[in-house]
Amino acid sequence: MQNRDPSLTLPLGHEALVIHNRYETAVLVNDFLIGLWFTLGSVAFLFPAYEAAGAWIFLIASVQYLVRPTIRLTRKIHMQRLQQGGDQP
Repeated sequence: MQNRDPSLTLPLGHEALVIHNRYETAVLVNDFLIGLWFTLGSVAFLFPAYEAAGAWIFLIASVQYLVRPTIRLTRKIHMQRLQQGGDQP
């Protein structure tokens, strides 16, 4: 017996795949930038003259962690609107 939950079904047409890929690319770019910021902040902490800059870079990276769930939430809303037919011009 198959148990299918209709709330988990998403028709993956061409438009849905394009939207999904764009948001996934945004998440990957964001993750890359977070890694870059933390690496730069760590290097800055190796030099006493740049410790304050390193702290600011760490702060930027930490705030950027909030971008990831924002991108994913935006994608989810966009995909739901597409599924409901609300993304029509």
